Amino acid sequence: MGSELVTIEPHWPAPTRVRAAFTLRTGGVSAPPYDSLNLSAYVGDAIDAVQENRRRLRERLRLPAEPAWLQQVHGVEVVDLDASEPPEPPRADASMARLGGRVCVVQVADCMPVLFAARDGSAVAAAHAGWRGLASGVLEETVRKVGVPPTHLLAWLGPTIGPANFEVGDDVRAEFVSGDPGAAAAFEANASGRWQCDLYALARRRLAALGVGDVFGGGWCTHAEAARFFSFRRDERCGRMAALIWLG
Repeated sequence: MGSELVTIEPHWPAPTRVRAAFTLRTGGVSAPPYDSLNLSAYVGDAIDAVQENRRRLRERLRLPAEPAWLQQVHGVEVVDLDASEPPEPPRADASMARLGGRVCVVQVADCMPVLFAARDGSAVAAAHAGWRGLASGVLEETVRKVGVPPTHLLAWLGPTIGPANFEVGDDVRAEFVSGDPGAAAAFEANASGRWQCDLYALARRRLAALGVGDVFGGGWCTHAEAARFFSFRRDERCGRMAALIWLG
């Protein structure tokens, strides 16, 4: 609990005014099983611990404002942070902004965070993309809402559960393959008659279909690295990490 708050910063050719970070599980005050930098107010952690963790995050990243925390529901709703601020955290799974002083954020613990930035620094967005969100079209809706030509967008895929640890059934595979037979390449049959699912491959495929060709990140596994990442599938009761992006 006394460890330093450190983050992963996307390695991508975004303009200098685009700021982004992904938190690890360390550097906060939450007690087990939320130890220690849990940033979610919806997982059963003590609210005073969550508030202190968020304060530390604001201080560590020198954020221009409180992040626009969402009530995530594995859907496709995208909040425009340049519009009037809602009175309470909205039920949504993505947010976007064109103005400075707005901090887009999504929380994850196996689902994939996807950050977007316009090449000219005119817009940013963050999307929460687990398998349900990917299948339902959260990336497509986020790109549509941002309004920047897809070829002018950069995307970054943050830490998610890797294919070696993400076993799914026929129903999940069918959600993707029914509308895109080529998505079958992201599923590998295992010895138990189920499938190992590659969320990174599915996201890249959907982004490519949209015309977003400059995609970075990937390669982590939240399930495999317990010292760095929360994982719902590994631990069930756990905290949430955050992927943030804003314009400076």
